[in-house]
Amino acid sequence: MVSRVRTIAFDGIEAVSVDVQVMIAPGKVGMHIVGLADKAVAESRERVQAALHASGLSMPAKKVTVNLAPADLPKEGSHYDLPIALGLMAALGAIPADALADYVVLGELSLDGTIAPVAGVLPAAIGANGMERGLICPHACGPEAAWAGSEIDILAPRSLIALANHFRGTQVLSRPEPSVRSAARDLPDMADIKGQESAKRALEVAAAGGHNLLMVGPPGAGKSMLAQRLPSILPPLAPKELLEVSMIASIAGELADGRLSDRRPFRAPHHSASMAAMVGGGLRARPGEMSLAHHGVLFLDEFPEFSPQVLDSLRQPLETAECVIARANHRVSYPARIQLVAAMNPCRCGMAGEPGHRCVRGPRCVSDYQARISGPLLDRIDLRIEVPAVSASDLIRPGRAETSAVVAERVARARKLQQERFTALGLPSWTTNAHCSTALVEEIAAPDTAGAALLKEASEKMGFSARAYHRVLKVARTLADLAGEEKVGRLHLAEAISYRLAGERLAQAA
Repeated sequence: MVSRVRTIAFDGIEAVSVDVQVMIAPGKVGMHIVGLADKAVAESRERVQAALHASGLSMPAKKVTVNLAPADLPKEGSHYDLPIALGLMAALGAIPADALADYVVLGELSLDGTIAPVAGVLPAAIGANGMERGLICPHACGPEAAWAGSEIDILAPRSLIALANHFRGTQVLSRPEPSVRSAARDLPDMADIKGQESAKRALEVAAAGGHNLLMVGPPGAGKSMLAQRLPSILPPLAPKELLEVSMIASIAGELADGRLSDRRPFRAPHHSASMAAMVGGGLRARPGEMSLAHHGVLFLDEFPEFSPQVLDSLRQPLETAECVIARANHRVSYPARIQLVAAMNPCRCGMAGEPGHRCVRGPRCVSDYQARISGPLLDRIDLRIEVPAVSASDLIRPGRAETSAVVAERVARARKLQQERFTALGLPSWTTNAHCSTALVEEIAAPDTAGAALLKEASEKMGFSARAYHRVLKVARTLADLAGEEKVGRLHLAEAISYRLAGERLAQAA
C-alpha cells in the first residue's frame, strides 16, 4: 500500500507542489528516501523514527521507501519531516488514510515528537489556498499562515500526538488567528536633526517619490542619522505590499513568532557583505539584502568601502526590480523593488572640501576614493547631495525642528497623488514616480515651455545620459506632487537638476 501526502518545495517565493509517497513492503529493514533530496531531507529519516518512537509508534520490521515526486525537482530543507511522518502513520493505520487528502503539510520534527517551526509557511499557505487545500503547519507558524485567507482550513498542532488525536476526534485543534507585530513607537524622529535643512528637504523628496539618494559629507555631518530617520516619514505598506514583503521574510526565516508588520523594511548591511549576501545566493539560493528590503529601504553606509563587484551587482536589480540568481542547474528570482540610500565621505581621510583642511595626498585622495563608485551605478541614483559639517550655532540653537509626523503627512499626500494618477492610467501596481516607465514619465511629467528650455540647456551642458534625463523628469514630477501642482514647471526642474549637479564631481572621478 502507498500512502500519499502533499507538501511543497520553494522556487523563489513560489510554492511548487510535491507529492510524498510512502510505501511499506517486504525487504531489507530500513527507511530509504529518494527524489533528489539534500542532506537536511536525508536526515529526516532519523528525526522521523525518533519522533514516532516518542509518540508511541514503532517502525515496522519491513522496508520503508519514501519517494518525493517529481523526482527531478531538488528538495531542500527540514520541512519534509512532518509530511514523511504523517505518510508513514497513514500507512501504519495510526491515522485515517484519507484524512490528509485535502491538506498541504510542512513542519520539522523534534526527537520528542513536537513540531518545530520552519521557514516559508506564508508562501506555502498561499500556495495551498491556490490548490484549494488546507494547511498543516507547526503551531508557532499558525498566526503567519492565517494571513493566507479566512477560507483556508489551517491546523497548527504542537505535536504528532495532538494531530493524531484531532483526526481520531478525541481532540479539536482550533484555527489560528493572524497576528500583527505592534508598531514601533521608538523610531528616530526628524526633529532630532540639527540644521541640515537642504539634506532634510532631499530626504523628503526621496521619500515622496521612492527615489535613490546619495549623501556625501565629512564624518559626523549626520548622514547616517538622516538615513535612519527615513522610515519614520515613509507610509505604511499597502496590503498587497505587506504580503509580498512577508513572503520574502518568511522564506528567509525572519518572521518573529509568525507576526507580520506594516512597517517598510530598512536593511543596513555592513560594508564587508559579499555578493551572495547582497543580491542572494548561497547553497540554497536564499534572498539577499536587496530582496529583504523589497518595498523598503536599502541603506549602504560607507558606500565606497563595499567591494566594487558587490556594488556593480546592484545595477541590474535597480533597473528590473528583481534579483535573478542563475546557477548551472537552477534559476531563482526574488523581487527587489527597493529605494537605495547611500552615504559616503568625500575622500579616504574624510575631510576633503572642509574649510581649513587639506588632504595629505592632495587631489588624488578624492579622485581615487570616489572612483570606487562606477559611473553606471551613479547614473542610477536620482538625488546626490552634499552634507556639510554641522556648525556650532546649529547645535546650540534652541527649539526642535519639524517632526517626522509633519513631514510624513506631506509625503503621504504626494504618494496619494501618484497612486491616483497611475490608477487612472490603468497601472495600479505602480505606486511611485521612481518606478514609472520612461515612456510614461514623458507624458505625466511633460514640462512647460520655460522648463523644457531649461532641461534642454542643462542636458547639453552637463551631458546627461538618456537615463539621467528621464530621472530628472521623475524627480521634477515628485517635486510638483509635493507642491500639489498638476504641471511640472521651471522651478521643479531647476531643483531636480540641482540634485544631479552635486554628483558631477563623483561622476568625473568614476
